[in-house]
Amino acid sequence: MDKVKELETKSIGQLLLTYALPAVITQVVASVYNIVDRVFLGQYVGAMAIAGLAITMPIMNIIHALGSLVGVGASSRMSIVLGRKDVRWAEKILGNSMLLTFFFGFLFVTGGYLFMDRILELFGASHDTIGYAREYMQIVLPGMFFTTMTFNLTGLIRASGYPTKSMWIMAGGAVLNIFLDALFIMGLGWGIAGAAWATTISMFSTAVVAVLHFVQPQSFIRFKRHIWAPKLYIFRNVLLIGMSPFLMNFAASFVVALLNRQLIHYGGDFAVGAYGIVNTYASFLVMFILGLCQGMQPIAGYNYGAGHNHRLRQVFTLTMKVSVFVGTLGALLAMVLPRIILRAFTDSSDLLDIGVPAMRYLNVMMPLIAFTITNSQFFQSIDKPWIAIITSLSRQVLFLIPLMFIIPAIRVSMGGDGLTGVWMTCTLCDVLGAALAAVLLSTQLKVFHPGYVPPERKPRKELGPKNNQR
Repeated sequence: MDKVKELETKSIGQLLLTYALPAVITQVVASVYNIVDRVFLGQYVGAMAIAGLAITMPIMNIIHALGSLVGVGASSRMSIVLGRKDVRWAEKILGNSMLLTFFFGFLFVTGGYLFMDRILELFGASHDTIGYAREYMQIVLPGMFFTTMTFNLTGLIRASGYPTKSMWIMAGGAVLNIFLDALFIMGLGWGIAGAAWATTISMFSTAVVAVLHFVQPQSFIRFKRHIWAPKLYIFRNVLLIGMSPFLMNFAASFVVALLNRQLIHYGGDFAVGAYGIVNTYASFLVMFILGLCQGMQPIAGYNYGAGHNHRLRQVFTLTMKVSVFVGTLGALLAMVLPRIILRAFTDSSDLLDIGVPAMRYLNVMMPLIAFTITNSQFFQSIDKPWIAIITSLSRQVLFLIPLMFIIPAIRVSMGGDGLTGVWMTCTLCDVLGAALAAVLLSTQLKVFHPGYVPPERKPRKELGPKNNQR
């Protein structure tokens, strides 16, 4: 418990560095799974393999969303509970989050195999790309169960005071993935199947190491018999907090499916492949920002639970400044060096010609994306899920879905390029989403006031020993 007590004693700058740096490395490393696959496939297999892999991206995002649904909800809840010094309840959160992971993992893997071709076609697979996408998903799908488990457990490891260990677990998996990609794709010539096997083996390895943390005697929160009893109110609280990142990722997958169909309509398979590369770069930046926010989460959650509102303001302000700076730097690189970035993935002139304007349109508003993400992550950290949900979904659901059909059509009717209209839509929606996030933030500034006392959010029986729960 001494490791988490420092969350209310150390300076906010030191804490954010201690927690955010490993979380950033973890998120950046996690994005390596997608980046490495695309680099090896683009250089050693071909453009159609990249396009086929791009089709699987929204499906992978849905699986990541399931991991976020449980992992983010459980880790956020654990931080608040530990702020109230209730270790036994934190252990119950560990066990019940594992039960949820087993349930959702089985549900998704089974459904994925039963409806694979229909799902791939829904997400924009064409006659030329569905073979690559199917071959990849048939191998990687079982490994997705271990991905959701790893997301959950590494989040809980970080929330319980071991941010660096959480980082090394994910970093080890990424290094293994790179090595296996080189072996299977370059050395053995397995093509897209090699990328799938490399990812699956890496996912399994990280899950095993994460599980081992919670069976070691030196871990003050670990697997015990009492933690496996299902508690419906824990399920509810975990899922409610985790609903924001889940819906954000799920909506992103749905939006990518719609975008792929629009891209095929206006630009063909090469437009889908170019978007896959550009989205990989944007996802890398978003992962970096999410890492900063994940470092903020245990600090904000613990101090919110402990009632230290002045420290809550400090960690939010500092995280926002760093996130927006990262977003600005990423946007500048995309504006100035788009072709150099794209060449890391492919030498195809068709992909490069389409990708350069896409790189600029999709990343120019990255500072505003950073602002929106930080707001959403903060509010889910302090148990305000509905504010987080609205903030995270506004850009994709409220704005992007209708406008991606309206703006390209208007542009074509005026004699312009429909594909550019798709890229322009993404830029506009980034601005609209950030504006709504700013409005929602202004309505919640009271949480920073020294005298603010949050209303009780849990059932009486969840409060711990004073309510006879031991």
